[in-house]
Amino acid sequence: VPQGGFRGAMYRLTSGRVNFGPSQTQIRLAERDSRISRSLERPYSTVFLSFKGGIGKTSTAVGVGLALAQARGVPPIAIDANPDSGDLAERLMGEEELLRVRPRSITDLVRDIPQVRTWTDLTGYIMQIDRLHVLAGEQDPAVSDSLTADGYRRVHELVQNFFSVVLTDCGTGVTHNAMSGILAKADNVVIAAGYAVSGAKRAASTLDWLAQHGYARLAQEALVVLTDKDGVSTRVRKDTVRDHLATHSRQVFVVPNDPAVADGDRINLARVHPRTREAWAEVAAAVIDGYR
Repeated sequence: VPQGGFRGAMYRLTSGRVNFGPSQTQIRLAERDSRISRSLERPYSTVFLSFKGGIGKTSTAVGVGLALAQARGVPPIAIDANPDSGDLAERLMGEEELLRVRPRSITDLVRDIPQVRTWTDLTGYIMQIDRLHVLAGEQDPAVSDSLTADGYRRVHELVQNFFSVVLTDCGTGVTHNAMSGILAKADNVVIAAGYAVSGAKRAASTLDWLAQHGYARLAQEALVVLTDKDGVSTRVRKDTVRDHLATHSRQVFVVPNDPAVADGDRINLARVHPRTREAWAEVAAAVIDGYR
């Protein structure tokens, strides 16, 4: 049944007697939604990386997580493993709400894992925002750098008993204590990059680092997301940036410049531009495609 446009209007006006069928766009979107909602035989893990802050890594993790949460029967969990006071929960809740709720963090869960055995136990450490479950990052700078590879591994092994998709938002340092544990659990990675030549070089450097440190498969299957913050793409040769990254990764996506995704603001799917939602949904479909 056609859902919109001339085809949909004719179908409704004639009570279904005239049916031109769905448009190519409707067919494409239905096929993409089917890819996102595909059943999985085991838990899978995706890691969001970048060599530089402020270029859309966390907003991409949030957007992709929300897209997956909307389309999948069992929503995913997003873990903030950023050692530098990550703002994953803040981007989903807003600063005021985060300060009011003061959720438990990944540090608390690592400490209490021996006592967390059931779903009811785990719900005391995670929040659910627009169907996306979230484990907040540590905000205390005195202990935010304390997450280790073993600590992350134990958290991951716990949550994968309850979630089929685990998303992890990392910091900017791939040599951080926890990174070996995070990458060891990863089935694929999403590399965030700025829409500039320098951003493309950093993304390529991240992929090269992965390939040279025992993660060649992750590098070959990586997804790169270019976020066009502040309209930077108008000042660079866009095709050059995209083509350069396409030679280093499985696929390159572009998230448009969107004031509703400004730094520090709460990300609400109802407020972001439709093109932004579409871009995140395309990345989400590619993430699930990589689970095999």
